Parts: sequence; C-alpha cells; structure tokens
Amino acid sequence: VQLQASGGGSVRAGGSLRLSCVASGGTFSTYDVGWFRQAPGKEREFVAVFRRSGGYTYYADSVKGRFTISRDNAKATVYLQMISLKPEDTAIYYCAAGRRIILSMQREVEAYDYWGQGTQVTVSS
Repeated sequence: VQLQASGGGSVRAGGSLRLSCVASGGTFSTYDVGWFRQAPGKEREFVAVFRRSGGYTYYADSVKGRFTISRDNAKATVYLQMISLKPEDTAIYYCAAGRRIILSMQREVEAYDYWGQGTQVTVSS
C-alpha cells in the first residue's frame, strides 16, 4: 500500500486545515488508518485512528474535540479535519495504515505497516 498525504500549510492560531491521504495498491477498506505527527526534536505521536470496521474512531487527548478523522473507502482516502489550531499542533503529519491492529496497540507507531511521506502543518500565534 502506498499512501500520499497532502493538505498541510501555514495558518494562524484558531485557524483550520484539512489533511487528506490517498491510498493505492491495496484494499483500503481492510486497513485501520490513522494520523500521527512529529514535531521537531520530539518523537512521532499518535493523533487519531479510524478502525476498519464499526466506524470506531479514537483520538489523542490533546486533539479531542478539535480534530475529526474520517474515511471514504470508495475513494481510498482518509481525512483529518483540524479546527481551533494551536501553535503546539505544529508538526509534520503522517498518515498510516495497518491490518489487524489490536486495540491496545492502535496508538503505537510500530503497529502500522505503511506510512505516507508527511505533510507540514505550521500554526503561528
């Protein structure tokens, strides 16, 4: 599976962005898909995941209520709608996909098999 992320940019605090990630080369509907981010000098961290069945979504506490993950299996695309952005949201955002990720591992980088190239999000105060 190849993942291509897009939609990053520079916004002021309080602004919004929508990230997209298009998958190719696999059966998208069979994957759990998620978003991670990595700020300079920090480790990559979980942001959100959309499970492959049941429509279940989970979020990091830091983005809950501000970010919304969604997916369109027909378009093999996962989205991350971000509102009320804060300077601390500044990071490179990565989409990721994995199969048969157990619930206890869904926030872990190593649980995902495929990664997009990342898209930069910069939020200024």
